[in-house]
Amino acid sequence: MTPSDTTISNESGMAKRLFRYALTAKGTFITALILLAIGVAAELAGPFIAKTMIDEHILGIERPYYETSQAQGASSYNGTYYKREDRFQEGETKGQEVRLVQAGRSFYFIDEPVARTEGNRSFKDGIISISYGSEELQYSAVKLTKEQLFQFYKPEIPSIYKLVGLFLICLLISMITVFGRTYWLQSAANRVIQKLRTDVYAHIQRLPVNFFDNLPAGKVVSRVTNDTEAVKDLFVAVLSNFSSGAVYITGVYVALFLLDVRLGLISLFVIPMLVVWTILYRKFATKYNTVIRSRLSEINAIINESIQGMAIIRVFRRQKATQEEFEALNADYMAHQNKMLNLNSFTTHNLVNVLRNVSFVVVLWYFGSASLNGAGIVSIGVLYAFVDLLGRMFQPITGMVNQLAALDTSIVSAKRVFELMDETGEKVTDGSMPRYLGNVEFQDVSFAYKKDYVLKNISFEAKQGQTVALVGHTGSGKSSIINLLFRFYDPQKGTITIDGQPVTDIPKQWLRKHMGIVLQDPYLFTGTIASNVSLGDPSITREQVEQALRDVGADRLLAHLPQGFDEPVLEKGSTLSAGQRQLISFARALAFNPAILILDEATANIDTETEALIQEALEVLKRGRTTFIIAHRLSTIRSADQILVLHRGEIVEQGSHDELMALGGRYFKMYQLQQGSTPSISENKETVMAASNSNMAGGHV
Repeated sequence: MTPSDTTISNESGMAKRLFRYALTAKGTFITALILLAIGVAAELAGPFIAKTMIDEHILGIERPYYETSQAQGASSYNGTYYKREDRFQEGETKGQEVRLVQAGRSFYFIDEPVARTEGNRSFKDGIISISYGSEELQYSAVKLTKEQLFQFYKPEIPSIYKLVGLFLICLLISMITVFGRTYWLQSAANRVIQKLRTDVYAHIQRLPVNFFDNLPAGKVVSRVTNDTEAVKDLFVAVLSNFSSGAVYITGVYVALFLLDVRLGLISLFVIPMLVVWTILYRKFATKYNTVIRSRLSEINAIINESIQGMAIIRVFRRQKATQEEFEALNADYMAHQNKMLNLNSFTTHNLVNVLRNVSFVVVLWYFGSASLNGAGIVSIGVLYAFVDLLGRMFQPITGMVNQLAALDTSIVSAKRVFELMDETGEKVTDGSMPRYLGNVEFQDVSFAYKKDYVLKNISFEAKQGQTVALVGHTGSGKSSIINLLFRFYDPQKGTITIDGQPVTDIPKQWLRKHMGIVLQDPYLFTGTIASNVSLGDPSITREQVEQALRDVGADRLLAHLPQGFDEPVLEKGSTLSAGQRQLISFARALAFNPAILILDEATANIDTETEALIQEALEVLKRGRTTFIIAHRLSTIRSADQILVLHRGEIVEQGSHDELMALGGRYFKMYQLQQGSTPSISENKETVMAASNSNMAGGHV
């Protein structure tokens, strides 16, 4: 399959997906399209009304007139009544035939039949001459005054008023349908994009954690906001212009063929021109728009990263370097925007105007000159209606061409959105499972994020109510064990069980429902202290929230706040101290009453007095709950039931604090260093080398 075939196939599949989303508001879209059709019909009725007015009532006075004895519906001239031939009723007697003929700007009365009115006309010395080819006819004629001419127009005025009224009604219908079409299309588009954005955000919630390791948050945000907004333009501006344009052009062609088949056939050149135009435009525009959308997401990513790390940027004086990186992206973004601007300038409404004017010149030169000199190829009314319709046809073409940029941008954005939605997400299983006891067992577990194993043959058992501490140098695999327990990842070898059941047999949502975690750097959401504890879970009552906060001693540290537990919290809890944020995070975990509690260096950012409060609460709250503690401060885990000492992904020591101290191995040396004791020089050297080698091994923790 060639690249072009692949592109067509991808766009076809994407069009089907967009169409399925459009079906979510099909009733509104159908209503808008019906209003569109009614509006187009009402608007295109205008040229036909004008044609009738010109041919039947304005230029129609050149048709034969006959003397009549009835004054109703007749014109008076020199005391005699005359009525146009098509105004006579059936059985009404016709008298002598007379004609009105225009020469120059004046009309002349001829008191006899005229064999031919087509051709060049001239008036001199009471004689009007009509020449057509080599033939010339002459008739005696009298010039009509304005008052006399008005007498012949007078019977036509009621019909002209009716046509003007009909035109105004069509104009009113067109205005109402334009409003309705715009409103319903906008309404339908908003509903579709709401559905699309909801689905994208819901899918993000299902994506595995490792997906976000490789994609900056700003790029994800750009796809959920900017790209879906660009897709909205597809349903609002693009769909509106292309659907209305298609209906309008179809209606114009029907009208043109009804007016004159020859004029309609000549106008068909527009269709292939529009198709070729669109294909050539998109060939270049897609390339530019792909880069533009990519650069926009990269700009969002760097802005998000800069705001998150503003303190670090300023402390290390990286403002200039960060700004240069931003300016480079911004300059590339502007360069491709200028390429799109040049492309649009060459291929949009200016070119349409040129083609429209050329079309007018050709039609007027060929058909108009013949009509004006009397050759009579088409009537003046037909010519006027054709010029009017041709002008109306190029209006939607201009709108469609001007939306080619938005069309291509929308398609590129839709592709980026659907690429995100095509990422494999975690299966969502409805329901829940009863709270498990929390007996955890690792059996010969080995795990690698990429190629190299960061955990090797890990085996241990944590029984309900026990506290298990994980210690070791950076990169030893402590956090990887927790990641496997949460099923952020699954091991390549071995088995992890909870209460004897393999975790791979338990839906991830059910498994995590009975787990809680407290991170070293707690994350708080915008809201209040109480809402950050319950996270909006309706099953957690206000009483449980307050009890959890009291259990961790938060009532003492937060009592001075004006609104207590209802104190507003800004993003990331920037107005609270590190200790206060940690206490709120700890209360959050306790409020959910987990069967398994993970503390990831949870007391590292808390002062000694606050840590003592938490340690007291922990002794009560750990009962009946399996607790895993990742700790660097070994003094905080002395009471742990089991301590696992990890080194390069392996458990090198295992036991209680006293057992490991008595063993005199790696844990003993680490503890002695932290307590300020001085092991032998050889012991110090071994410990430092071990830490250095562990850091060099690197990897995820």
